[in-house]
Amino acid sequence: MAKVELKQPVVDEIAGKLKDAKAAVLVDYRGLTVEQDTALRRQLREAGVDYKVYKNTMMKRAFEGTDFAELDPHLDGPSALALATDDVTAPARVLAKFAEKAKVLEFKAGVIEGTFYDAAGLNELAKVPSREELLSRLLGSMQSPIANFARVIKQIAEKKAEGGDAAPAEEAPAAEAAPAEEKTEAPAAEAAPAEEKAEAPAAE
Repeated sequence: MAKVELKQPVVDEIAGKLKDAKAAVLVDYRGLTVEQDTALRRQLREAGVDYKVYKNTMMKRAFEGTDFAELDPHLDGPSALALATDDVTAPARVLAKFAEKAKVLEFKAGVIEGTFYDAAGLNELAKVPSREELLSRLLGSMQSPIANFARVIKQIAEKKAEGGDAAPAEEAPAAEAAPAEEKTEAPAAEAAPAEEKAEAPAAE
């Protein structure tokens, strides 16, 4: 069987993955220990990233006619390909974080949603939060005003429960009682002329 026939299934495999991929990142993995490589593959898999080592010639053939052909000049030396279909920043983010401890792992280049990034660009892209984190932040900012409003309503309810509005109600009857007392004194003041009339015949 010709070597071309042996290589074609691998090329087709890569091309099939590229059809749905929105992000592709090439890395130089030389120097990673077996333990590190296993840990890296696990972290990428958990992030929804397809990661595999391919021969450069096969990747180049698979890249033909696609946006990923811009990676061709960087197919030099051992290369591993990381692909993502949903979270486009996941490959760069996970790889960059892993490289903080495993210094031998290096970016080569990447194509994210049709845009080419060199190693420096990928390191900057890696700082973008994941979609879940962004949604969590958005939800938190939306809930903050609601939480503050609920807190104010609760404080008002607690003050009412403690009798904060009772004082004005108790003072009202006392204020109304004053005119009633003045009315009871009025007949006493009118009684004086009656006594003066009674003494008038005695003087005659």
